[in-house]
Amino acid sequence: MTDTNPLLAPSGLPRFSTIRPEHVEPAIDAILADYQAGIDAMLASDAPRTYDSVIQVAERLDDRLARAWSPVGHLHGVKDSDALRKAYSAAQEKIVAFNTALGQNRALYAAVKAVAEGPGFADLPRAARTVVEHELRDFVLSGVALEEPARTRYREISSELARLSTEFEEAVLDATDAWSEHVGDVAALAGVPESGLAVLRAYAQEKDLEGWLVTLKQPSVQAVLTYADDRALRARVYRAYGTRASENADGGRFDNSERIEKIVALRHEAAQLLGFASAADESLATKMAPSADAVIAFLRDFVAKARPMAERDLAELRAFAAQALGIDTLEPWDVAYASEKLRMRTYALSEEELKPYFPLPAVMEGLFAVVERVLGVTFRPRTDVDLWHPDACYYDLLDTQGQVFAGAYVDLYARTGKRGGAWMDVCTTRYRRDDGLQLPVAYLTCNFAPPTGSTPSLLTHDDVVTLFHEFGHGLHHMLTEVDFAGVSGISGVEWDAVELPSQFMENFAWQREGLALIARHWQTGEGLPDALFERMQAARNFQSGLFLVRQLEFGLFDFLLHHRYDPARGARALEILAEVRRETAVIVPPAWHRFPHTFTHIFSGGYAAGYYSYLWAEVLSADAFDRFETEGVFDRAVGAAWRKAVLAVGGSRPALESFVEFRGREPSPDALLRSYGLAA
Repeated sequence: MTDTNPLLAPSGLPRFSTIRPEHVEPAIDAILADYQAGIDAMLASDAPRTYDSVIQVAERLDDRLARAWSPVGHLHGVKDSDALRKAYSAAQEKIVAFNTALGQNRALYAAVKAVAEGPGFADLPRAARTVVEHELRDFVLSGVALEEPARTRYREISSELARLSTEFEEAVLDATDAWSEHVGDVAALAGVPESGLAVLRAYAQEKDLEGWLVTLKQPSVQAVLTYADDRALRARVYRAYGTRASENADGGRFDNSERIEKIVALRHEAAQLLGFASAADESLATKMAPSADAVIAFLRDFVAKARPMAERDLAELRAFAAQALGIDTLEPWDVAYASEKLRMRTYALSEEELKPYFPLPAVMEGLFAVVERVLGVTFRPRTDVDLWHPDACYYDLLDTQGQVFAGAYVDLYARTGKRGGAWMDVCTTRYRRDDGLQLPVAYLTCNFAPPTGSTPSLLTHDDVVTLFHEFGHGLHHMLTEVDFAGVSGISGVEWDAVELPSQFMENFAWQREGLALIARHWQTGEGLPDALFERMQAARNFQSGLFLVRQLEFGLFDFLLHHRYDPARGARALEILAEVRRETAVIVPPAWHRFPHTFTHIFSGGYAAGYYSYLWAEVLSADAFDRFETEGVFDRAVGAAWRKAVLAVGGSRPALESFVEFRGREPSPDALLRSYGLAA
């Protein structure tokens, strides 16, 4: 079957062009059968319970499953189809059931425990000991100690949650693709700059239409809400975008309301089966934050500091909109439009003025140059790698001796059938296999406006920051020096610390030294002028209060939704969101708005009771980058220290320990507060 099913290839990069939906279930069935046979044989053996005889056997089996499942999950995100969805869902259900049963296998738990209690455990490398410690913790979190009927119920919940999460994400994708508005007269798009019109023209051409097509893909929404003079058009796009996947759009065809209710209920039930008070408490078992109360206090402390600034931001915007734009009542669909006009008046700075300096090819070159200067890593393109779409490409990562030590797939343009947003995912993990060292490979995915016939893809500065963010995740995965898969790269890193390297990288997109490498006018080749850079810096904290309270709203809503669940009352998602908005928000969306219904981060993306992690990790990243600002943005010694203390060690030790090694002390919020213009 290996010859005919590309998912069963024993090694090497995935052969994407040969993978078909009909390959998925047979491959997963075969691998799971082999996996179970391998575990059974290991447990039946009379060999002493050592790291080699237990943990390494399990890691080999798990790595084979991960290498087969990774390209399937990736294709599900970037090249979806009905047939692939069915195959993905069926196979995922089997994998979840298998992993849940494995996590409740008491004989396997006893074998891992015997390794931890064995005479040679203390002599193992720290990374290996951490793998064992995490395994024992994860057994407990998988319900290994549960008795019937709780064991069976826990398995049922795990399977149902996996199915619901997939359905949630697919509903968002379908709802996004379902709405569009064809525009035949460009006058209806007055105010939208040429770069935005080019995107809308390309969407129309994709559907064999003349004129322009407004869609709910992010580049289109951004162009209309930020620039379109037609207030009614902005309102229609805002409403369509804000009601996706809810009962208020498409006749409820993609409604996620019931899925939200079921997901939160099942997470709570699973947490209580394991002895936790709530799903929020359970989530903290694998995070840095010490308690639910600590997380809530952390978020509310920031609310107290940020909300007064947000109120000042909004008052200024309302006054400007009334005076300069004739908008007496500022509605949510006016905010981005009025903000852009106010930014232009205050700082003479617009994203459209910046865009020509950020053509994607030049930004990529600059990104690679930054990484080489700071970390001593070179990206080299390869053309002999099998890809899933002409937009995608592949890079080898080379060390200072020119040796390949990692790889990255890059896919940056928005298109139909591709999930929205930006993310990094794992293709392969660095792992010392029997036949040698398996190199780490990452998927780096964004949804930028594609190039048009006459212009390259021109990024907003926010896009540039997003690109650096995702590459920060990728570098965390690819620059690991750990050979044990369970704690290699991002594996085993506390969830509220996993954003540290990504948010750290964002800083280079703001530094003059970084922008000197990144920014180059697509027509003239001119670098970013000093005057424009100074205006960028002056505008950096423009409406930062509004931005921050929005992030705090997301984080507090997510955490309280999972922390306060009461089976007698249900999820109460909209009720809790309204309560959180009374505490945090200064701009409140209309009653028909359904933000939770597209909150894929927490309902299908792994951030449940963990969205606070972005701000938590931002404290760490701002404090870490403060050392670079003090000692030199491109100081190679500081870069080497960052790589050694944080990126190289993966999840082999607590993130706080890695931070302290790099910074020489525990983290302080002062640098982050300064970056937002807030007092400590």
